[in-house]
Amino acid sequence: MPNNSPTVWAVIPSRYGAARLPGKPLVEIAGKPMIQHVWERVSRATKLAKVIVATDDERIRTAVQAFGGEAIMTRTDHRSGTDRVAEVAAAAHADILINVQGDEPLVAPEAVDALVEAISEDESVQLATLAVPLQNPKDIMDPNIVKVVLDFNGDALYFSRAPIPWVRDTASSVHARHLKHLGLYAYRREALLDYRTLPPGDLERVEQLEQLRWMENGYKIRVAETEHDAVSVDVPEDVARVEKLIREAAGQ
Repeated sequence: MPNNSPTVWAVIPSRYGAARLPGKPLVEIAGKPMIQHVWERVSRATKLAKVIVATDDERIRTAVQAFGGEAIMTRTDHRSGTDRVAEVAAAAHADILINVQGDEPLVAPEAVDALVEAISEDESVQLATLAVPLQNPKDIMDPNIVKVVLDFNGDALYFSRAPIPWVRDTASSVHARHLKHLGLYAYRREALLDYRTLPPGDLERVEQLEQLRWMENGYKIRVAETEHDAVSVDVPEDVARVEKLIREAAGQ
């Protein structure tokens, strides 16, 4: 990156105690722990100065160091990955921090670079994220898939588990684009340090969507579109699905 470009770190928050899949970061996928897949793919992005795993468990740090990655220990009482990234930000020599979900072993390096561009090309943007057009009509009604609607500037108007926008007149030829929100975020360091002071609001509590806290407290969130959808590992059945996708990508 040019010398006048902001310094960007990617941080992968990773905790051991997942309720539905204990020890999830170390679950083996195609011969590697999941956290290694995430770290390797993020490291292929071209706009990062550093990639760090932030964890609260010595087993995860040991595993990351074993494959040559960088890991740091963070507090055990964080309620979210954002809080863990904010702890890293407090001591980071970085202008921008990218929060990469540790349970997405197929995260696209191109998506990470697109996110960096979305926040770094406009100094007024304090916070950015990604979205991908929904292709399957069933996903529009799925409350587990978060949707987002945008204004003319590409900033989020709202995130919801509901089908937004709702097409009222189904008998007409109205066509609505539905965007799926992807859980990658970019923050300017100062905004991320403010996060821990922001009170949660009613919308966050109702929807159970952390990003609404930013919006309820007056922050705008720039949203960049990408064609690279996310595949998360949440339950044991997801492991086989991801392994199949890895084999297909490798032409096996």
